[in-house]
Amino acid sequence: MKSTQQTLRNQLRQQIRKTRANLTALQQQQAEDSITQQALALIEERNAQHIALYISFDGEISTEKLIKILWTQGKQVYLPVLHPFNPNHLLFLRYLPDTPMLKNKFGIWEPKLNVQNVLPLDELDILFTPLVAFDKQGNRLGMGGGFYDRTLQHWQKSSFIPVGLAHQCQQVEQLPTEAWDVPLHQILVA
Repeated sequence: MKSTQQTLRNQLRQQIRKTRANLTALQQQQAEDSITQQALALIEERNAQHIALYISFDGEISTEKLIKILWTQGKQVYLPVLHPFNPNHLLFLRYLPDTPMLKNKFGIWEPKLNVQNVLPLDELDILFTPLVAFDKQGNRLGMGGGFYDRTLQHWQKSSFIPVGLAHQCQQVEQLPTEAWDVPLHQILVA
């Protein structure tokens, strides 16, 4: 039986995803421009070289512009890939303009698995995460699979910081949290 907490979280997911889906192309473009500038400033401030991003899906703020700028700056960009042997876990693979891509079981683009391109988590400097909703305390509500929660479980002991990217309409007063939820270091909002 689902807990009240889970029901609340699922309702919130649906509501925020619907709100996000109703953003206009112009609003999405403005959000991408704002987030790109904020992310570049943070990357420069932290002198980050190894940056994990994601390919936008379901109305998430586009990371395409940011990725292209990072490539021109000589930064190393990584994308999440569903772990082939460890269910509900992510690997991060180097992403270049010519990286072969395919859609995973959720319909999200990811690099074709090549173990030579896998980077251990502790070699990342910043891990930018997608999210469905967030609150002022840095709590993040994802799509519900727990992939990022598992990945970020012990980030405080790692060398990287997790940073959420979000539209302003994704902020709520307080998220109903679960024991496994991992608050982010920071959330950039457009």
